[in-house]
Amino acid sequence: MRILAALITSVAFALPAQSHEFWIEPIDYEISAEATIQGKLVNGQNFDGTEISYLPQQFTRFTIASGLRQANVENRLGARPALDTAPLGEGLNVISYQSRMATLGYAEWEKFLSFAKHKAFDDIEARHDARNLPREGFDEGYWRFAKTLVGVGHGMGSDFRTGLAVEYVALDNPYTDDLSDGLRVQLFVLDAPRADGQVELFEKAPDGTVTITLLRTDANGIATLPVKAGHSYLVDHVHLREPSADLATETGISWETLWAALTFEVPLP
Repeated sequence: MRILAALITSVAFALPAQSHEFWIEPIDYEISAEATIQGKLVNGQNFDGTEISYLPQQFTRFTIASGLRQANVENRLGARPALDTAPLGEGLNVISYQSRMATLGYAEWEKFLSFAKHKAFDDIEARHDARNLPREGFDEGYWRFAKTLVGVGHGMGSDFRTGLAVEYVALDNPYTDDLSDGLRVQLFVLDAPRADGQVELFEKAPDGTVTITLLRTDANGIATLPVKAGHSYLVDHVHLREPSADLATETGISWETLWAALTFEVPLP
């Protein structure tokens, strides 16, 4: 089992070098009050990727919350799907995940620039050079902060801040509210609303087709997402910052990225 766990871990940590987003994808976004919440941890691109096993050594937090109740998500080592737990009650159940830091090396400057452009870090070249960092052979440390919303039974309730360092909060309930004018989300970065932040919205149609839309938050960190019944959604944001002196010394990283993800589905009428 120790050898198996080590192999699974090495594969899982190797994945981000070839892919980007990380999210929780429930098998069913709406379930009955007597059913079990099951969902995949996924690492990939364009709302499609590789399923990650339940590996406690990879995360510092994996919780489920509903109303005033909260519990740890527990499973057997290496289990798939990683999320397999009873709901905490009827209503909106919020599942949160926080990874440990992993690292990614950049041997080519253009690959880092391409990533920075995609995530709207427009001033990265000037910031990088101002710190006298090398343009080749430097490392990025990254953290994953993922949430998903599951409607249990009547599905009523509200999303809330769970304390993740970067976090989307849905201001509308996708399972019970009128979304004809869209679904509002508020983006928080390090305890403050993130104004003018890039919101990357992945929309998956029932046939599996994925459409990507880029939005910006307003002065209060709020963006309104155009949503359709019968489609599922992944909302992504990346915050880039200079690591603390202690973290840089300990790990050798030059940059630190914090990734926020929120998934939900809009049911058919």
